[in-house]
Amino acid sequence: MQPGEVAMTPKQVFLSVLVFGAAGILLFMYLQVRIEEQHSGRVERKRGQRATAGWEPDHYLRPAPRIMTTEKIQEHVANQDPEFYSSKDLKDKKENLFNSERSSRVLTKISLSQGEEDQASSKITGTSTSKLVENHQGAKILFKKFSEMNWPLDIRPLNRSLVKDNKWKNIDATQEKRRSFLQEFCKKYSTMSHPQSHLSHMVSRIYIEDKHKVLYCEVPKAGCSNWKRVLMVLNGLAPSAYNISHDAVHYGKHLKKLDSFDLRGIYTHLNTYTKVVFVRDPMERLVSAFRDKFEHPNSYYHPIFGKAIIRKYRPNALEEDLNNGSGVTFKEFVRYLLDSHRPVGMDIHWEKVSKLCYPCLINYDFIGKFETLEEDANYFLQLIGAPKELKFPNFKDRHSSDKRTSAQVVRQYLKDLSGTERRLIHDFYYLDYLMFNYTTPYL
Repeated sequence: MQPGEVAMTPKQVFLSVLVFGAAGILLFMYLQVRIEEQHSGRVERKRGQRATAGWEPDHYLRPAPRIMTTEKIQEHVANQDPEFYSSKDLKDKKENLFNSERSSRVLTKISLSQGEEDQASSKITGTSTSKLVENHQGAKILFKKFSEMNWPLDIRPLNRSLVKDNKWKNIDATQEKRRSFLQEFCKKYSTMSHPQSHLSHMVSRIYIEDKHKVLYCEVPKAGCSNWKRVLMVLNGLAPSAYNISHDAVHYGKHLKKLDSFDLRGIYTHLNTYTKVVFVRDPMERLVSAFRDKFEHPNSYYHPIFGKAIIRKYRPNALEEDLNNGSGVTFKEFVRYLLDSHRPVGMDIHWEKVSKLCYPCLINYDFIGKFETLEEDANYFLQLIGAPKELKFPNFKDRHSSDKRTSAQVVRQYLKDLSGTERRLIHDFYYLDYLMFNYTTPYL
């Protein structure tokens, strides 16, 4: 011991250890409380978001509220989330099947006009920091333009000058009722003046026919294959809808899509072209999609969706089923659909129409229904001045020997489901039921 140093007695050592130990315990308890508060806050926010959605249950076995308040419907309409995967997106980006991207992260993917691209890129260096600055600046420019637009787009009266036959009188009256019903619904429940999703995504399912100035929003399993055939004929790409194959329709890339234009071009088309959408009873559309994709050999849906569904929802699955993904049951498919933690992303064939076509933001001039497909379609062709000889084709695009998915067929599939599962399917498509005035006979 050096001179001047004071030795600590055992009592002093004990007290020092005791004080430091108590301080450490208090610090640990404080940090634990802070962490728990932050975690519980995040959980509550997530629960709150799901609760306000109402028809997106936390878990497929937990029923969503059956009574939807005005506030909850407004919240859902105002926050239509663009999370979904089209078949093409899944094929191109299999690595993204398990993680949906939020709209705020894809805002910068909106196409800039060529001049804006040049202006933005001229300010950028090659570093990663500069790229982040470029994305941020580009997003600000686009968002400013986007926010200046008038939403929702104005609804326009139909031009009936080309309709010469009085036989369409009843169909025209029905059409006006549908348009008015949807318009009143959106006025009542949609509280936003500007959309939450970026424009490029909102129009990604819309096809263009320039000669007759038509914008058609594709809803799979609602006559979309034959509608694309009609658009190809109108565009002069084929003499008859009956001569166009399924592959030419869906994989030929003969039709332009609205998201291929820049922001100005998209907005111009939306305000000058006739916008049409065809919808279908949500339950029938769901069963139709299941039959088409899972009850017939399919080199895409079986390995991508089938394998994941069987692996998660079939106990003691056979190795053969896990390897090929065939034989998914309707009950297993429904469990996948209603699971908030799906093992594989959504697909356009069973995505909600409210997320495919955004009918409360894009005011469609014509609303057709699959249940009256031929009458509605042929009346629309009269309205746009299509050639007289062009009629909407009534043949089944694929699996022509199969019985069409009717209400009777749907009831056969629903027999395997519990009452809770049926109600949850209804809740999942609740907004589609409301927007297009469909009843719920299957509950």
